[in-house]
Amino acid sequence: MTNKTVISATDLSLTFQTNDGPVHALKDVNLNVEKGDFVSFIGPSGCGKTTFLRVMADLEHPTAGQITVNGVSPEDARKARAYGYVFQAAGLYPWRTIGGNIRLPLEIMGYAKSDQVARVKAVLELVELSGFEQKFPWQLSGGMQQRASIARALAFDADLLLMDEPFGALDEIVRDHLNEQLLHLWKRTSKTICFVTHSIPEAVYLSTRIVVMSPRPGRITDVIESPLPRDRPLDIRDTPEFLEVAHRVREGLRAGHGDAV
Repeated sequence: MTNKTVISATDLSLTFQTNDGPVHALKDVNLNVEKGDFVSFIGPSGCGKTTFLRVMADLEHPTAGQITVNGVSPEDARKARAYGYVFQAAGLYPWRTIGGNIRLPLEIMGYAKSDQVARVKAVLELVELSGFEQKFPWQLSGGMQQRASIARALAFDADLLLMDEPFGALDEIVRDHLNEQLLHLWKRTSKTICFVTHSIPEAVYLSTRIVVMSPRPGRITDVIESPLPRDRPLDIRDTPEFLEVAHRVREGLRAGHGDAV
């Protein structure tokens, strides 16, 4: 059985015009993401990781090359509600309960009330927040707020999840726990996930493929297919296989810096 290509970028470039002159954010990016992949994007700050994710989501528009999402333009994919987007900050409205925040996209999309109730219940169970529907964001920890944000992105059951450093602001213990939970969620739902991170251990632990990017202009310097099994306890990070992949990522980041000098 052949995999379905979810994201396809060909010679993709993006240049921002600023008062200080052009900023080349992405240059000649070529990448395919297949259905069910968990792809992490890692690189130095300003290398275009988030910009690439925003292009997938039709929040930025390339200046050269092509990109398709589920075989159509990012704009058409956005209109078809093909993806959920999880930002760096949870972005929950403080005046809405957790259930109300998760319900918001469903309300906007015109889902029936009974469907909204069922979907909110289902995604709260998925992210292990059952019983917190009537709480307000300020009553939850940072990690719980991020789980609520993930639940909101999952509420309308898009097959593609775009995640922009969702755990970057959390402490290491909480981050480890959420990494484990995200892997379990991915396994249960078979979503395709594109995940931006600055953390080498996080990228290696979570991903089926790791895309290493160079400093601006953002180019792909390496795509690493993970040899790790899909079932990954946290202590897999102490194994030689894990450390070997982490070393290759680190070398790729160093090489990218060398190319940019």
